[in-house]
Amino acid sequence: MSIAFLNGSYLPIEEARISPLDRGFLFGDGIYEVVPSYGGKMVGFGPHISRMNDGLNAIKIRLGWSENQWREMCETICEKNGNGNLGIYIHVTRGADNKRNHAYPEGVEPTVFAFTFEIPEPPVPDRDTAKPFTCSTAHDLRWGRCNIKSISLLGNVMHYQQAHEKGDGEILLYNDADELTECGACNAYIVKNGVVATPPIDDQILAGITRQIALKALRTDGTIPVEERVITMDEVWDADEVWISSSSKEIAPVVKLDGKPVGDGKVGPVWEKAAKIYQAVKFDF
Repeated sequence: MSIAFLNGSYLPIEEARISPLDRGFLFGDGIYEVVPSYGGKMVGFGPHISRMNDGLNAIKIRLGWSENQWREMCETICEKNGNGNLGIYIHVTRGADNKRNHAYPEGVEPTVFAFTFEIPEPPVPDRDTAKPFTCSTAHDLRWGRCNIKSISLLGNVMHYQQAHEKGDGEILLYNDADELTECGACNAYIVKNGVVATPPIDDQILAGITRQIALKALRTDGTIPVEERVITMDEVWDADEVWISSSSKEIAPVVKLDGKPVGDGKVGPVWEKAAKIYQAVKFDF
């Protein structure tokens, strides 16, 4: 029985209760984050909390927690759940009103909920032992504010399910202009002639924290060129390597798209080098 946090209290997750009138339940009116923690050491804690505050401000949820309050809660919930390799799920909704109304209510206290779940220890990046992904592709049919990490994830869930039903681990999405956006739950990258490229941040794409750390690490290291630019699907199909990234997957290689091999169909050397660079500095953020 894991221990959760709900509105100031730590309690067994089976005992956590919210009102059925909570706007997160009724409208998906809230913001979430997932922070990875390995043996009590969090990855990207500051950037995760900064992004969550940006999301809360964007939808006008006034919570007012300091970064230290968030850190104390995250460290405590990890300790109460054994300080292993954990994902910390943080969920803030606008709270419960006494009626259902689309307009933001006044005088409602936000609901703050968190729990942990086990995540695997990332393996040492190695082309020979890596477990690559196969992915599907699809026209991006999600809402137009993907830069906000909303708990309203039905569009992402439906796209992810498309891939799942085909036996794939993710889905690469493209917009009306046939340009790569991101995945159901990850950011996306291509490699061509040794250069890493990923779509620029806009309202079609969530600014992934793993993406942020990886790009900064690669630029600091300086041995792998990096570009943030528009990427066409023709470039995706012609890529030497394709990667996806998220807090739980870190940087992961993709070897098949829609059943067709990416490059030579094997895990690429640029991925191995980039993943090692990322792992060496991930706790510095």
